[in-house]
Amino acid sequence: NCLGIIVPGISLNASFAASTPKKGHIGFISQSGALCTSVLDWAIDEGIGFSYFVSVGNMLDVSMGDLIDYFGSATETQSIILYIESINEAREFMSAARAFARTKPIVAYKAGRFAESAQAAASHTGAMAGVDAVYEAAFQRAGIERIFQVEDMFDCAELLARQQPPKGDRLAIITNAGGPGVMTTDALIARDGKLASLSEETIQKLNEHLPPFWSHNNPVDVLGDAPPERYSKALEVVLEDPGVDAVLVILTPQAMTDPGGTATAVGQAAAKGHKPVLAAWMGGSSVAEGLLLLNKAGIPSYTKPEQAVRAFMHLVSYARNLQILHETPRDIPVSFSLDRKRLKGVFDTILTEGSDILSENVSKAFLEAYEIPVTKPYLARTAEEAVEVAQRLGFPVVMKIHSPQITHKTDVGGVALNLGNDDAVRQAFTRMLKTAGEKRPDATILGVTVQNMVTYPSGFELIIGTKRDPVFGSVIMVGMGGIAAEVFRDRALALPPLTESLARRMLESLKSWPLLQGYRGRPGVNIDRLIEILMRFSYLVADYPEIKELDVNPLLVTSDDVIALDARVIVDRELVVHTVRPYAHLAIRPYPEEFVTERRLKDGTPVILRPIKPEDEPMWHELLAGCSTQSLWFRFSYLFKQTTHEMASRYCFIDYDRELGIVAEVEEDGERKLIGVGRLVADMNHEAAEYAVIVVDRWHGH
Repeated sequence: NCLGIIVPGISLNASFAASTPKKGHIGFISQSGALCTSVLDWAIDEGIGFSYFVSVGNMLDVSMGDLIDYFGSATETQSIILYIESINEAREFMSAARAFARTKPIVAYKAGRFAESAQAAASHTGAMAGVDAVYEAAFQRAGIERIFQVEDMFDCAELLARQQPPKGDRLAIITNAGGPGVMTTDALIARDGKLASLSEETIQKLNEHLPPFWSHNNPVDVLGDAPPERYSKALEVVLEDPGVDAVLVILTPQAMTDPGGTATAVGQAAAKGHKPVLAAWMGGSSVAEGLLLLNKAGIPSYTKPEQAVRAFMHLVSYARNLQILHETPRDIPVSFSLDRKRLKGVFDTILTEGSDILSENVSKAFLEAYEIPVTKPYLARTAEEAVEVAQRLGFPVVMKIHSPQITHKTDVGGVALNLGNDDAVRQAFTRMLKTAGEKRPDATILGVTVQNMVTYPSGFELIIGTKRDPVFGSVIMVGMGGIAAEVFRDRALALPPLTESLARRMLESLKSWPLLQGYRGRPGVNIDRLIEILMRFSYLVADYPEIKELDVNPLLVTSDDVIALDARVIVDRELVVHTVRPYAHLAIRPYPEEFVTERRLKDGTPVILRPIKPEDEPMWHELLAGCSTQSLWFRFSYLFKQTTHEMASRYCFIDYDRELGIVAEVEEDGERKLIGVGRLVADMNHEAAEYAVIVVDRWHGH
């Protein structure tokens, strides 16, 4: 059910398309045959070439992941464009996309953004984690740059393949007219970019080269009569400013403007710098020559500044996604002082009994087992029992309705806060059972739970949760919590397992991030502790495929600690009965702890053999520094003066679904050290693997 395939490089057209595009460097994969034909016509008119052009149809035996892997092994493919309607093999897709995106860009257009979830969600998390938001989280994690307009496809793919990613989002604008400079600034701010602040030194240098009436600020207005030399000088100076990450040069055709000469001068100046330069030559036939010259010089050029800003923000977004793929987390492993295997046995018993929705007590027991602090709820079936519990705990207390069927307790008047004495507890009990019974006559009400009232005037209410997505499996959400969680919908999603940097990135993407850091005299929350709790939560989600949805709302975060005030687990009864392969519910394979083992070398030295992880980067650099030229040559077949971060991220930050590196770790003088690495790298079909080993020279023979 597809259009077919075209490989221009070997003149193969096995498709329904009437004409063949020219040879190029873009791999195009589409789930829509109709879109393919219109894209082909347009690409032929524009002179855009392809390495491969594939319509995938129903993907019965060849998936998108297979094609991405295949294009990755083809040197002629410099970038990939995906048109996606749905993904059938999420794990394979994520693995292939992450491998390709490390070195070359992938651009994706996802159709059907606003499709409703197939099933009504039973939890806050389920209601807030829409289908499109999950795809967005998956694309970010895989390093894929997402576009929202079809016409951006080729522009974006070419741009990302030809331009080095900027270090940040601070843009400087050079223009020969004030109006376009203001329009560009508006477009930049609207897309969450930043207008770079020019340093005093830069301003002084520009004063030396520009007329007295220049703008003395960013945007740098070089005035309407600017000749090519003025443009190039301004560009050279601005590119040297450490506060500038990229420059956009704008030209409007005026009586004394030389669009062609300016394009040549800008190309020469850009070649001297090491930062992205984009250009907007506004106008029609009068600037056509300039646009051709800019393209020839490798400078992305546009006819409208807004297009250029959109392209710049794609570069910024792509750089951030790449950072995730290459980031080395701090070595703060979340060490559990508990036996996760023994724990699993206890909870397996709980999961096989009872209803699909676990009580607050049992739900909180899960969190507590993973060392996430909780308030302890105590069950009371009568008003007098509730009073006894409250007296034992000490006033004030919180009372909540206890019913397996009621998830959103506040909707049925099922939460009473700050109860300060016996009478308040009795009255709240009577009122709560009456109201809940009227609003949910179908629900079985077992009584109430009573717990300590936790009050922190400067505390902040968040929600953390997980939901099982039908495509990408378990997804983790964090956002603004409390009763208004679904109103503000300030939330961030990510695929587990979470590292420290991924957890921090989730928090930074929230609109409420400035509040968490502290705002107008109000203290900030304990961010490090919150990140640790998110990572612990991620372990819990990874360990239990049976958890279909889990809400912790509210999660109270203060300047000292983090505490779960309410929790609710919804169980997938099908998975309790039928076990699945480990981590089948995750789109990314977590750290394979089952391969961690302790051994002794023949001289008695204790050694830990374990899979390599991103945090090992500093020790990996040390390991190679302890190897002779001959050892390095035998391992890598080439020589290098020193190791780099890019090189380390390739060897330490691996995809455990397709590669495994086992390190040997010892302790010397109280310091952990790596003394060797053995590695297996599988081919695309997992039929063959490359094997390599390296050992620090002084440990040879041990």
